[in-house]
Amino acid sequence: MLSVREVSKSYGAVKALDRVSLEVAAGSFCVLLGPNGAGKSTLFQLLSGLFVPDGGEIFIDGIPVRRQPARALARLGVVFQQQALDLDLSIARNLLLHADLHGMPRALARQRIEEGLVQFDLAAHGGRKVRELSGGNRRRVELIRAMLHRPAVLLMDEATVGLDLPSRRALRSHISHCMQQRPMAVLWATHWIEEIEDAGQVVVLHRGRVLADGSQQAVIAALGEPTLEQGFFKAAGLAATHTNNPQGALS
Repeated sequence: MLSVREVSKSYGAVKALDRVSLEVAAGSFCVLLGPNGAGKSTLFQLLSGLFVPDGGEIFIDGIPVRRQPARALARLGVVFQQQALDLDLSIARNLLLHADLHGMPRALARQRIEEGLVQFDLAAHGGRKVRELSGGNRRRVELIRAMLHRPAVLLMDEATVGLDLPSRRALRSHISHCMQQRPMAVLWATHWIEEIEDAGQVVVLHRGRVLADGSQQAVIAALGEPTLEQGFFKAAGLAATHTNNPQGALS
């Protein structure tokens, strides 16, 4: 569903991504793991069409983003690290606006919005303004929005930043439920080791390069340490961070 082939991106003399390649199949949950500055957000900006790579190709559901951006991006759902809801609109109005941008018929849009609000335990809050919601509930709204048009690929860009542990776990649970309903590909960017749990595929990114890609066991073997956490910290030169951060955040 998602194919990144030899993609590079530079900002002046800084090479943010250096010939990055990865593949995520339908029904796969792939965690993109890396510390701040690894290039995760740059990659997501390229995947979502906000910027154009200097080299390489990106395909969404087999459609080239560079040559057919409208078709490709219509198959994509995104929850960005920075929240992107209109705080002064209600939940329902935010969701209807997104449906309109995708050209969805109003009847279908309202049906899917209702289904999403029920699924995420927000059915009684559709008329509330977004600014009245907790951080965790705002993320739920963004996930409902990203799923309205039934994307083939879902991008989650550091979506748990600023959330407490129960909210992070709840968001992961919602993603798992969505994947059971539809065989989409999910690329979940994070710097939290704990969020690798249950991931079928892990891509380790550091300084714009892929250090390892595959199942958790394959990545552990590639990094040459007893655990993925130890392997990553050694490869990325973050042993001091590991020692001083028992929660497992790569920062």
